[in-house]
Parts: sequence; structure tokens; C-alpha cells
Amino acid sequence: MNAMTTETEFEFELVVALPADAPEESALLDALFEAGCDDGVIGVGSAGLLGLSFTRSGTDAEAVITATVEQVVSALPAGARLREVKPDLVSLADVAARLRVTRQALQKRDMPPLSLGGLYRAAEMPPYLERQPGKAKEALASARGWFASAPAAQKINAKMSL
Repeated sequence: MNAMTTETEFEFELVVALPADAPEESALLDALFEAGCDDGVIGVGSAGLLGLSFTRSGTDAEAVITATVEQVVSALPAGARLREVKPDLVSLADVAARLRVTRQALQKRDMPPLSLGGLYRAAEMPPYLERQPGKAKEALASARGWFASAPAAQKINAKMSL
């Protein structure tokens, strides 16, 4: 590894659509575990969707996320497909939860322009948060991996929509 390159822990979520004939949850979980996704938190709350949350290290967020997507999709039944990578479009409540501050505390701050449907681009948030006094700025370090994943999530989601 290049001495100039630093490893970062990237925090991201994948939302995968499952085919109608997908096996039961326990079989999906077993397949993901066997594929090496035992480091992910897996949610099966919405019918037909699988949510997976990861914290993985690397030097390039897009490469880390893409490799994880390939690993996940290869473990799932044919027809499973990536629907979304998060964080990309986020609410103030999403950001507040990551920073462990109130949504109201963020509403009082200078924020980037809204994007789609009243949501913000997570990739645009850090410069605004760094300029803020108080808890939001202090908490930014603890959410570094989440924000570090945002530009790659935005790029991957844009590629999927084309």
C-alpha cells in the first residue's frame, strides 16, 4: 500500500430487491454469512427488500462499496438487484441521528441547498457542518465514515439510474 494512502472505515447501507421466489429469510442470512458478509447488519423488515449495513475499511469508498455489492449479490438468488446505496439523499433527521444531536439543532444552522423532495445530499453536508459551532461540528468526527461513503453512494446510485 502506498505510504500516502490512508485506510478509512466507510459506513454504508445497501438496499437490495429480492425476486418474488426468494427463499425464506434464514436461507438468505445463511447464504450471506457463507459469502463472508458476517460483518453486516441485515434487515428483512420490508417484503421483497433486504437492507444491509456495513462498516468496511479501504482507501477508496467506491471500490469498497462496489466489492461489497458484488459479494452480497453473488450470495443472493438470481434476480436480486441493488436498489440503493446509502447515504446519498438524507433528511435532517438522518444527519441528526448520525451526529447524535437534535434535528432542531440542525434546522438553526446554515445547510446546503435541498436536493430532491426536501432531502439533502449527504456528500454536501460536511463542509457546512465543519463551519458550525457546537455539538454538530464536534460530532462530525464520529460520523466521518458515513460521510466519507456519501460521494461514492451518490455516484453508484446515479450510475444505476442511467
